[in-house]
Amino acid sequence: MERTIRPLWRQLESHQGLRRYDAIRTCRRYLSAEVQQELEPASTLSNAQGEVSAEGFDPLERPKNRKSELPPSRYQYRPPKYNRGPLHPHQSPPASDPGSREFRPGPFSLPRLQQTYQSTIASDLMTLSYTHYPPGYEAPQKSQRLRKWEGESPYFKNRPLRGPRGDSVLRFVKKPMTFRNIPQLERVTVHAMVGQATDSSSYLHVAGMALQAITGVKPEAHKAKHSVNQWGLRAGSYISLSCDIKGEDMYHFVAKCIDVVMPKIKDWQGIRGSSGDSTGNITFGLTPDQTALFPEIEVNYDSYPPRMIPGCHVTFHTSARNDRDARLLLMACGVPFYGKLVN
Repeated sequence: MERTIRPLWRQLESHQGLRRYDAIRTCRRYLSAEVQQELEPASTLSNAQGEVSAEGFDPLERPKNRKSELPPSRYQYRPPKYNRGPLHPHQSPPASDPGSREFRPGPFSLPRLQQTYQSTIASDLMTLSYTHYPPGYEAPQKSQRLRKWEGESPYFKNRPLRGPRGDSVLRFVKKPMTFRNIPQLERVTVHAMVGQATDSSSYLHVAGMALQAITGVKPEAHKAKHSVNQWGLRAGSYISLSCDIKGEDMYHFVAKCIDVVMPKIKDWQGIRGSSGDSTGNITFGLTPDQTALFPEIEVNYDSYPPRMIPGCHVTFHTSARNDRDARLLLMACGVPFYGKLVN
């Protein structure tokens, strides 16, 4: 179509008797009927005679003189605010779509720790957890985790199932590791308990400044739910701060802890091997002196009031289902552990 229009357009431009607007009208025969209805009869920068006049152009007066409204835009789309299920006629676009409400541009740079995970650590974790099953192998049938009441006693009738043998807590079922469920970091939570905030709110403000400096995320303040007279704590008063770090900032924070902060701590053995909640989350604590080792605080240490930098708890949230896999992931990243490893 372009080969047909361009020669015609050059002929029309060379002809002195036709104006530019008349040439556009001549080329309209190549457009569909739907598009012709949506086009304006004249250009927005031309007057009634078809001559461009920028001096007398009034953008407010022109829509007032328009006799009919412009057709609605075909590209005007507002995604729904809430997801009303998979059968609803209006579905939200994926987060990768620029028109989505959840769209976030980036990543603009890939952190070094994330590159190391994708190139080395992920494949190493699969190798460490590989279990070979020869051809023809059939997995043995597992009995029910909850046992039935056996016997003819009426006491057993309509009773709920019995607990498991041995420990009274049911552990998570460990699925075989594949390329779809390799453990990885999901988010990091930095939590600071500010006990002196009951006496002065300045401790809470300084703690918020310190957490925002080392994490790059605005902290969220939490109120006390109950009153404790021994501690002078009243319900409803702000007592702690927390920051949830995700994505690129999370990898930068973890790399900063492993490469900068942990090597500077004197006589520090590492994270205790028994730390963990049995669901793949590992927590360790930092004292106020250790928190001051972060480069953002160490450079501007004089700007913080003395003895007001808080200690904090750092929790690594991983996609692992048990502490063993989460510990393997963190050890591969460079986090040291000591003591008896409790899985």
